[in-house]
Amino acid sequence: MGKITDQIKQGKTMVSDGAWGTFLQQKGMQPGECPEEWNISHAKDVLDIAKSYIDAGADMIETNSFGGTCFKLEKYGLADKVFELNKAAAEISRKAAGDKFVLGSVGPTGKILMMGDVTEEELYEAFKEQCLGLEAGGADAIMIETMTDLDEARLAVKAAKENTKCEIFCTMTFEKTVDGEFRSMMGVAPTDMISTLIEAGAELLGANCGNGIENMIGIVEEIRKVDAEIPVLVHANAGMPVYKDGETVFPETPDEMATLVPKILAAGANIIGGCCGTTPDHICKVREAVDKSY
Repeated sequence: MGKITDQIKQGKTMVSDGAWGTFLQQKGMQPGECPEEWNISHAKDVLDIAKSYIDAGADMIETNSFGGTCFKLEKYGLADKVFELNKAAAEISRKAAGDKFVLGSVGPTGKILMMGDVTEEELYEAFKEQCLGLEAGGADAIMIETMTDLDEARLAVKAAKENTKCEIFCTMTFEKTVDGEFRSMMGVAPTDMISTLIEAGAELLGANCGNGIENMIGIVEEIRKVDAEIPVLVHANAGMPVYKDGETVFPETPDEMATLVPKILAAGANIIGGCCGTTPDHICKVREAVDKSY
């Protein structure tokens, strides 16, 4: 099967999966429940989600481990189960993936370095523990995602690179400012992350959440102005969120998302998948659009 980055270097455009959180809620996960604990107690439901994206045509699927650090799990009294829950997450996605790839999902810890909430060493150790569990369960790559703080992202990449044999990917979350520039919540621009994260060991960069594909085009173009070679992944929301009837909805239909695929490919993206609001139907349409681009 080789590596994801090798396939990209050979000219392949790949498709990733879509949202997980909303799917877990549809399966019955209640507010206040720990999503990662479902890898043990509701493994079949988690497997169904993973399989639905493979069936939709994804080349790779993530793991149900976004909040899998000790810092997130301690809120549920599960800080001593980091390795076990992450390993189970990867095993489930590995079972669903067959000959496709598994991306071990690693999200932010919720701790802020500059506020003194946590030390660099503590962050590094937390990410190391999570990544070891994901690798043990069969992840091909570690997908560090939804990062807003460049230092936290750097430590996560470093911990994954130095302690696993997985490929290391990292995406940050950017939003458009009133001036029309893209910045993370901590003020990081897309171009700011490139040299820092590559130096730390990232083999692929990109953006997830925060935007639909339309805005992601500009982010990819910014990255490409600085680095023409680094593989780029985009996990876009199903458009920009709208508050309707007391809940947040993502309005972009699968067909609407697919029509923007040629533009994001032209900007220089190598892997396209979904984030909030996207479903297997979105991924199926993205797959069709990517296949038509060849």
